[in-house]
Amino acid sequence: MKTKKIVITGGPGTGKSSIIRNLEAQGHECLHEISRQVTLEAQKQGVDQLFLDKPLLFSEKLLQGRIVQHKEADMLPATTVFLDRGIPDVLAYMEYFRTSYPLEFINACNIHLYDKVFILPPWPEIYISDNERYESFNESRRISAYLMETYQSYGYEPIEVPKAPIKERTAFILDNIGD
Repeated sequence: MKTKKIVITGGPGTGKSSIIRNLEAQGHECLHEISRQVTLEAQKQGVDQLFLDKPLLFSEKLLQGRIVQHKEADMLPATTVFLDRGIPDVLAYMEYFRTSYPLEFINACNIHLYDKVFILPPWPEIYISDNERYESFNESRRISAYLMETYQSYGYEPIEVPKAPIKERTAFILDNIGD
């Protein structure tokens, strides 16, 4: 039986990781965001912000990691796996920053498909900046628009998750994943 892959996406600071942790606490299989891991690994090698210094290299590392996650989802014992961001997120960010990318990025989006995409809207009341999140709230809002456009361009119909407490947002996602 095919594993259902559900993407939870949205601009920075919209609550994705909190929802993923809540889903995980409820016993659901989840794969976490990898951009912080890529950033921290680069910092250990003396590169403060890999995305700013070498955006294509950063994006290639994200693309590779998300392809690995896509394949990993099929190997997990669950029928549904939730992913904190998907492969099209990489392209959306590159478009936002006007960074060109090779055809392999487009091919990855066309080959590695997801069953459903949920997008969390920008929400100033919960937005927090930190060491790995350097985008302002206004930038988060613009990135969110790029994410919506990118997923739609690959044939997805992202479902916007209402602004509500984490438990309600999580329940909304679970109620709308379909069978």
